[in-house]
Amino acid sequence: MEQLHFKQLGLNETLLQVVDKLYFKKPTAIQEKAIPHILAGKSMIGESQTGSGKTHAYLLPLLNNIDPSKNEVQIVITAPTRELAMQLMEEVKTITTLADKEDAWRARLIVGGLDRKRMKRQLNTTPHIVVGTPGRILDMINEGVLSIYSAKSFVIDEADLMLDLNFIETIDTLLVRSKKDIQMLIFSATFPKQLHHFIQKYLKKPTHIKIEGGLAPDTMTHRLIDRKHHNIADKIFELSKMIQPYVALLFTNSKESADELAKNLQEKGLNVGVLHGGLSSRERTRMVKAIIDLKYEYIVATDLASRGIDIKGTSHVINVELPKEVDFYVHRVGRTARAGLEGTAISFYSEDDAPLIEQLENQGITFLYSEIKNGEWVNSKRYNKRELRKNVSTKLDQEAWRQVKKPKKVKPGYKKKMKREQEKVKRRLQQTTHKKRGK
Repeated sequence: MEQLHFKQLGLNETLLQVVDKLYFKKPTAIQEKAIPHILAGKSMIGESQTGSGKTHAYLLPLLNNIDPSKNEVQIVITAPTRELAMQLMEEVKTITTLADKEDAWRARLIVGGLDRKRMKRQLNTTPHIVVGTPGRILDMINEGVLSIYSAKSFVIDEADLMLDLNFIETIDTLLVRSKKDIQMLIFSATFPKQLHHFIQKYLKKPTHIKIEGGLAPDTMTHRLIDRKHHNIADKIFELSKMIQPYVALLFTNSKESADELAKNLQEKGLNVGVLHGGLSSRERTRMVKAIIDLKYEYIVATDLASRGIDIKGTSHVINVELPKEVDFYVHRVGRTARAGLEGTAISFYSEDDAPLIEQLENQGITFLYSEIKNGEWVNSKRYNKRELRKNVSTKLDQEAWRQVKKPKKVKPGYKKKMKREQEKVKRRLQQTTHKKRGK
């Protein structure tokens, strides 16, 4: 089937000019299917992989239908994190500027971390578009400075994360304060079963636009580097000289790890920003603004803080620590290779990551097992799944190693000797366990 052009989707001339200025050549699959549906005022569920153009799939038609002559809220866009809300607000501003509608389309960002009094003052002038987190939007409604009853359209972006963060109840409360026939647009890369009950409550037989595809775009390269006993900061510094990224996102599994890595890389002279939930509201707001303005070449982040942020030009994603779940890997690497561009995902792995790697490979991800030698990629030995599973320490193994006496002086063959000793202790522990069970 031949792909349509934006001109065939029903957008008005103003928005078509915006599309040209954004250098969008052809709509993505989700945009092609969603835009006519949204223009017609219909509710829908949009499901497609990260980086497939979901944001513009709803922003372009919603702004196409705005009526600046009406002094009322017309569009409510909710996001699970303030960082994503700020990103969405930047996209709204960009479209508004390119459409030359800065004086006609009023938009307001409503998130935590902003000056509350100033926010309330700004709401004295009714916005046409509200972008924010569910809790803070509800705060403004409860304080009597905002009403969303007039809104024609209500967007729930990153719906799966809304569920994870327990925001569905807050959204439910917001929808009680909206018209019963409001156009609902629910977008997400994945739709967990728990979301279905919520959807059924508000949408009867909704149109579900699902764009089939792999876990990640075909334009993405996935590399795996064995952690071994490397100093990770040293290894990333070595990597930086080779890949020379436009922007690289480095993911850790905790804010403590993020802070430590950022500090170590800064000491090595890299231009590094850090983004995680442990920053104060003011620090996070300042950091997101700096990231959007491309002030940093390297950004160390955690999953929650970075979800949904589209950092223009992200050429590399580096998993300093692999996550435990497939969905988190997909969301992380989805920050690169967006909108048909190329990108690279590099992950450091250890034996404990074997189950995740196996799952990803079974679902179609092809990994290149790599090492860095003399400033170049070289192929490394692919791990043996069976051996890895066999080598993952059990509690019994760990206890046996704790009881092995380490030699004061290291002599040739000491490793084999220690391993034999560990096996003896392990057998003794097993016998003790069996005796206890037999009593």
